[in-house]
Amino acid sequence: MKSKIIIDGKNLTLDLVMDVARFGSIIELSPESIEKVHIARKFVDELVDSKKVVYGITTGFGKFSDIVISKEETTDLQTNLIISHACGVGNPFDEEIVRAIMLLRVNNLVKGHSGVRLTTINTLVDMINKGVHPVIPEKGSLGASGDLAPLAHMVLVMLGMGEAFYKGERMDGKKAMELAQIPTIELTSKEGLALINGTQVMTAVGCVTTYEAIQLLKLSDISASLTVEALKGITDAFDARLHAVRPHPGQIQTAENLRTILEGSERTTKQGEIRVQDAYTLRCIPQIHGASKDAIQFVADRIQIEINSVTDNPILFPEDGVVFSGGNFHGQPMALPFDFLGIAISEIANVAERRIERLVNPQLSNLPAFLTPHGGLHSGFMIAQYAAAALVSENKIYAHPASVDSIPSSANQEDHVSMGTIAARKAKEILFNAQNVIAIELLCAAQAIDFEANGKLGKGSKEAYDVVRANVEKLESDRVMNIDFNKIYDIIKTNKILEAVESAVGELKI
Repeated sequence: MKSKIIIDGKNLTLDLVMDVARFGSIIELSPESIEKVHIARKFVDELVDSKKVVYGITTGFGKFSDIVISKEETTDLQTNLIISHACGVGNPFDEEIVRAIMLLRVNNLVKGHSGVRLTTINTLVDMINKGVHPVIPEKGSLGASGDLAPLAHMVLVMLGMGEAFYKGERMDGKKAMELAQIPTIELTSKEGLALINGTQVMTAVGCVTTYEAIQLLKLSDISASLTVEALKGITDAFDARLHAVRPHPGQIQTAENLRTILEGSERTTKQGEIRVQDAYTLRCIPQIHGASKDAIQFVADRIQIEINSVTDNPILFPEDGVVFSGGNFHGQPMALPFDFLGIAISEIANVAERRIERLVNPQLSNLPAFLTPHGGLHSGFMIAQYAAAALVSENKIYAHPASVDSIPSSANQEDHVSMGTIAARKAKEILFNAQNVIAIELLCAAQAIDFEANGKLGKGSKEAYDVVRANVEKLESDRVMNIDFNKIYDIIKTNKILEAVESAVGELKI
């Protein structure tokens, strides 16, 4: 039986978002939130009946905000808004991101500041619970007045239009709703605008990316530990006393993780036993990984605020009898963090690629060139490092911030835009590349360890090594390497390595 999550507009967390988006939990509205929805809707109806001029309720949108719309035209106004704004292009978002989008939209609407009918919100709830996932193109949002274009594609399906995925099949939106036995709706005053005016697309992409980035940061400590063992790294650099005098949280956590993972190792060394100090890519793992951890913790904190916020416009305060046309839809508070997220993940891949180079380059270690026992006839891991270098180079392009750009739109009514959705999407691409770089490091480190059988591995690194070797055997002669890459990428995505290590040493810090 699927677990159930109560939605009240204020207690959503990153883990709960992923429970719904990835793991299929169903949702139910809290009684308190239902009451707030009814109160807000009653307020909207009163505004319409009184013929009061209120943006988006009795007026047009954007540059057309000065045009008053009659009560009889409100349904057409809201429907036309959705149809005209469904201008997305490109491949559709993954289903888990679409589920996150719908969940975040529901959590926004039930706070009682939007004025949408309960029946309309329940349509989204049913779509989540019954697995109707609108086809939402990835591109087309400026992150300005929210994620207008992609969210419009979500709403199309609620109206019996557009396309959706249902039980693995892409089909007409109306058909998907019929098969799932979900009645389609007809929008009324305020609803269309409330459904598409917000930051839920960029935030959904950012949620999924941040969740996986947290796992990757732990895994990067594991892969780095294997490399430290393969290169007889000096563990004095991870001593707790050293990091206590520069107490950045991520740095301290990373050093502790390394000590935990490497506990009991007979392959690491102390200062002066082989050399006095290691290169930065080994010696400075706590400082480098730790900085990315601190950055991603900042992003996670911003996400926690955003997923429980009201981000549409206008915003109703029924208890005070007022409506404010403001800018809570603007994506800038998330655009900068999501650019930061991409940069932080990119740095994890950068340093991992440099560790890969130290493993495969015989001038930087005592290991066989390119980790092959038959150099010359066989190339070994020569081109594995090429692939990692290509991925980190691509990441450097993606890491350029989107949030520093702005293109005015809507006849200069929306004259500064955030590009926050682009920032989130870039971070997701960077994450994919970084996961593959870590996969390559794990393979190279395991191969390097196999060249010297003497000395047991650390308590945690032994678990990681065993999972790698259970899926990919030692490279004795050249074979198609990307098959090996894909196997390790798959176990990264399913968290098998991290789970094995944490089962042996306890939860790693981040």
